[in-house]
Amino acid sequence: MRSDTIKKGFDKAPHRSLLRATGLKDEDFDKPFIGVANSYIDIIPGHFFLHEYGEIVKEAIREAGGVPFVFNTIGVDDGIAMGHDGMLYSLPSREIIADSIETVMNAHKLDAMICIPNCDKIVPGMIMGALRVNVPTIFVSGGPMAAGHKKDGTPIDLATAFEAVGKHAEGKMTDEELYEIECEACPSGGSCSGMFTANSMNTLCEAMGIALPGNGTILAMTPERIELVKKAARRVVELAKMEDPKYNMKNVLNEKAIHNAFVVDMAMGGSSNTVLHLLAIARESDIEYKIENINKIADKVAHISKISPSRYDVHMDDVNSAGGVNAVMCEVSKRSGLLNLDALMITGETLAERIEGCEIKDDDVIRTNENAYSQVGGLSILFGNLALEGAVVKTAGIAAGMRQFKGSAICFNSQDKAIEGIMSHKVKAGDVVVIRYEGPKGGPGMQEMLAPTALIQGMGLGESVALITDGRFSGATKGASIGHVSPEAAEGGLIALIEDGDEIELDTDAHLLQLNVDDATLAERTKNLKPYKNEVTSKWLKRYQLLVTNASSGAILKTEL
Repeated sequence: MRSDTIKKGFDKAPHRSLLRATGLKDEDFDKPFIGVANSYIDIIPGHFFLHEYGEIVKEAIREAGGVPFVFNTIGVDDGIAMGHDGMLYSLPSREIIADSIETVMNAHKLDAMICIPNCDKIVPGMIMGALRVNVPTIFVSGGPMAAGHKKDGTPIDLATAFEAVGKHAEGKMTDEELYEIECEACPSGGSCSGMFTANSMNTLCEAMGIALPGNGTILAMTPERIELVKKAARRVVELAKMEDPKYNMKNVLNEKAIHNAFVVDMAMGGSSNTVLHLLAIARESDIEYKIENINKIADKVAHISKISPSRYDVHMDDVNSAGGVNAVMCEVSKRSGLLNLDALMITGETLAERIEGCEIKDDDVIRTNENAYSQVGGLSILFGNLALEGAVVKTAGIAAGMRQFKGSAICFNSQDKAIEGIMSHKVKAGDVVVIRYEGPKGGPGMQEMLAPTALIQGMGLGESVALITDGRFSGATKGASIGHVSPEAAEGGLIALIEDGDEIELDTDAHLLQLNVDDATLAERTKNLKPYKNEVTSKWLKRYQLLVTNASSGAILKTEL
């Protein structure tokens, strides 16, 4: 066992002495040592109860014949950090989480790991760290929260709350109505109830084979969820005892798994952030995954499930009742060649064996391929002179009339200035809002921009205004919102040269994002450009800014200068 490095031999008597201080007995030194990577933190609704999951996992590991060691990562709640400079720390927190996993697991030579994430950057951060450690690892998330409901029974969620701010600012909603939504949108613990970033990543853990069925859809803090947690804990001990390298993280989460994740992402219309994170995960798994491949997948995969924010009345619990991610994958697999059905699952079977017979139970929630919302997937990578290295749009959340759009640019050099401009009615129907210098390097930290997009929706401009940015969006964002524009403004991307009134063209079906300004004019603007720089005082963010790459590379950190 890997842990023999710290527990076997006469020369490890000091090491064993320290381990005995934590409660270990003679019989424990022949058992596998299991790292329990928890992400318990009080301020995040999807995490405040995870210490309870940790105790359940510890007990189940002991019962199965392993020795558990719990440690914790940090976490940032994107919703609470939204709309102020706290969001600068969200994406960088992914790197701290990955580094923490690598540090604890490798410093103590633990044999296997179970990760307990749930929200935002915590899932991909843990995956990235687990790939570096490369031991058998299983993921079991905290689970989604239930949808909220207004007094009249209308289902609501966090996206409703953000959009309500725009309606209230326009005088379309009373203080009382806003307060009701505030109090009811997030009714319990768990990751936010729609197909936002957290639940997108938790469902993709199933598609990649590193989690058990139900990981993305079984509600948090329910008996079913607790049983899933116990089952995952028992399985990780089995894996550790087997000592079979085929279950090491990189052998399960390989190129086939990344492909399967993008297929499921397209079928379910996941968050645009999944592109950023899956590209980073691929790099950690030593896979050179080309961003162009994503469109090849999207063009073949039918979009068969719309979930909030794309459809207000469908949430993760509904998907679970309709058959879950397995039913989605089973339906997708009926079109041959889309999924790698021979991919290994951490539970020991192939993907084909896992999804066999998992039919749709509610075809209003999960549709058939033939009755899909669209015959192409719910995400698209756009290219053109504005996005030489790509940009991302969640087509699942775009109104049909906005899939092709030409508009007049109105430019803002920060999210804060954009919010001010939108709320002061500078943005009109037919505009393309440009928010720049908010990329990984320019922000720094690539802020999520749910506030401006929710304001646009709440003010009734969702089907007449587009938004492009080198930043990114919340999974709760909908509308013609194009993010991850690469190269970003801070590295000299063309987005830095746009001026108010320029015509910008987008075509999601043709994968196009274009600035319709002649080359001579752009050359003159390049000569006269005075780059905008955000003031950065944080020592951590300064280090991040020096090392981070752009969104087309997954915003990973350079390891060589």
